[in-house]
Amino acid sequence: MAAGAPRVFVSHLSGTAVFDPNGDQVGRVRDVVAMLRVGKRPPRLLGLVVELSTRRRIFLPMTRVTGIESGQVITTGVLNVRRFEQRPTERLVLGEMLDRRVRLVDSGEEVTVLDVSVQQLPARRDWEIDRVFVRKGKGGTFRRKGETLTVDWSAVDGFSLEEHGQGAESLLATFEQLRPADLANVLHHLSPKRRTEVAAALDDDRLADVLEELPEDDQIEILGKLAEERAADVLEAMDPDDAADLLAELPEEDKERLLTLMQPDDAADVRRLMAYEERTAGGMMTTEPIVLRPDATVADALARVRQQDLSPALAAQVYVCRPPDETPTGKYLGTVHFQRLLRDPPYTLVGSILDDDLQPLAPGAGLPAVAGFFATYDMVAAPVVDEGGSLLGAVTVDDVLDHMLPGDWRETEFHLEEEGAGHGG
Repeated sequence: MAAGAPRVFVSHLSGTAVFDPNGDQVGRVRDVVAMLRVGKRPPRLLGLVVELSTRRRIFLPMTRVTGIESGQVITTGVLNVRRFEQRPTERLVLGEMLDRRVRLVDSGEEVTVLDVSVQQLPARRDWEIDRVFVRKGKGGTFRRKGETLTVDWSAVDGFSLEEHGQGAESLLATFEQLRPADLANVLHHLSPKRRTEVAAALDDDRLADVLEELPEDDQIEILGKLAEERAADVLEAMDPDDAADLLAELPEEDKERLLTLMQPDDAADVRRLMAYEERTAGGMMTTEPIVLRPDATVADALARVRQQDLSPALAAQVYVCRPPDETPTGKYLGTVHFQRLLRDPPYTLVGSILDDDLQPLAPGAGLPAVAGFFATYDMVAAPVVDEGGSLLGAVTVDDVLDHMLPGDWRETEFHLEEEGAGHGG
């Protein structure tokens, strides 16, 4: 950005694409690194936290930023791909400054920080946080009332103190469009304090989706910080197999207490899954596939497939069974694949277009057998059927991959070798 260019608010930088000098995208901005200074001097911007396509977070010094304009960041030179690690003297602007309660110097009134702006200094390559966008009135989750104003950095006081009970509204707004896996990656890199605050501000369904994408240690930490009633609600909103995996890691007493607080039907599904070994078809399956009776029509099946909360793998096929049509069902008859549903008239009965050639998986089938089934038949989901012929659930390819990858795969970047830690600043 040239000297004298307009200021940039950091919330607008979140998710911005970062390009190298050749015009190739190298990643996206996930946060801004600043260093607080003594007195009323504005914080100096050290650089950007950039998330590469491999999910590794690296540090991009501001000295290598040649432009911030038109929704993109342009860099110069070769990027240092060492993993970013925050130093004690540094602050993450999005992660730590937004939603903070500070005071206006003149009046002493408490205000909430909604955003901050940055600007390049004239005739220099340094950048500073120059202004703060705040809202007057009492703080509170998603509270939007109160006058808003933009003030100079020197007009507020309170950024140097660690705040207890900091909100998360403004931070969440910057990541509203992120997929659950990407938001989980954001949470993983926050401090434990901020991670707890953000988790508390998410609604149950969103938090459930994010928990499913987090490493096990983060899942346990977040669940342990929630009130027990809310923890049970979040477990109910999770896919039953993911909820079962999480509960299996808790002490027996905590597990039983949470299961007791859950709705009986949800708890029953989870208990049933926990009865199977983890690396078997029964331990990996979900108990909520699309189940239809043989007299249902193609139109009925397509209506079920269109449900927004279904994963692509579960929406790829429907399972046809005799009543009852809740797992465990009556006799399993066969599968109808999504492509077949698109080829047949809407009034066609699903019982007449079954794929019943493939043998379903047994609940005790081990991971190698399950993986071999998926690879052999090019499947993205497979039915799990007990000895009596009842459908118990379905295993999806993402669950198979989850169990085949190393245990810490959610914390590991792909395709890049470790090159040490830290960054230049």
